[in-house]
Amino acid sequence: MKIKHFLSIATVLAAMSTPFFANAADSEKLELLTPGKLSVATEGTDPPFSMRSANGQLDGLEIRVMKEVARRLHLEYSPVITKWDSILVGLQANQFDMSSAAMDITPARQKAIVFSDGWIESGGRIIIPMKSDIKSAQDLKGKRIGAQVSSTYAQLATDHGATLKNYIDVTAAVQDLANGNIDGVINDSIGNAYLIKDMHLPLQQTPDYVSVIQKGFAFKKGKPNLVAAVNKALADMKADGTYAKLVTPIVGFDPAPKDPVRTLPQP
Repeated sequence: MKIKHFLSIATVLAAMSTPFFANAADSEKLELLTPGKLSVATEGTDPPFSMRSANGQLDGLEIRVMKEVARRLHLEYSPVITKWDSILVGLQANQFDMSSAAMDITPARQKAIVFSDGWIESGGRIIIPMKSDIKSAQDLKGKRIGAQVSSTYAQLATDHGATLKNYIDVTAAVQDLANGNIDGVINDSIGNAYLIKDMHLPLQQTPDYVSVIQKGFAFKKGKPNLVAAVNKALADMKADGTYAKLVTPIVGFDPAPKDPVRTLPQP
């Protein structure tokens, strides 16, 4: 009985570790710029999604998930540090295979690029000082609100009548808020909570959500095999518990969508 029990465990572990492609030759079926290598755009400055650990290595939610995706596809993970407002241009110019940057899945973006199935669920919330006239999104009109340039949060600030100030990265916006130069910052709620805790700032989030959204990895159109392979790897990771083990230590819970947004068929 003990031998059989050991074999059953070994079988399960082997199935969990089997990559989507059994070998490098099979991986060539993917629409990669360099066979065997998965080049992935990431900011590296968007905690807790992508950031530098104490030893200077890339870490974060998207980094951990994407490394595991690459491992399961039998590919070398090759991160490409890219500024947020250059990611979509870089995708179209074939500067990398895909982007793991925390990008909201929106109808407008789906017209230009292809997303993986939703890999994380969150939403936009407003960071404010401990004492603030802003209690909810309804109080944004006329306020000086910061957001990352070209983000959905920047558009949400404008839609609510705020005076928008754009920033290259969210950390700079939050620091400007702490210095009293703006009235609030709209950003992803998961990122907000991490920044406030990590930077030890006397800030808080409003209780309401400005938006609830899922984020997906982004691809240039015309890569159906790569998209399908990444989606399968993500689904398998969630099913076998690997996803939760990778991300929970960073944010304290499992942010995987219960009902993921599915990839739209490619034209």
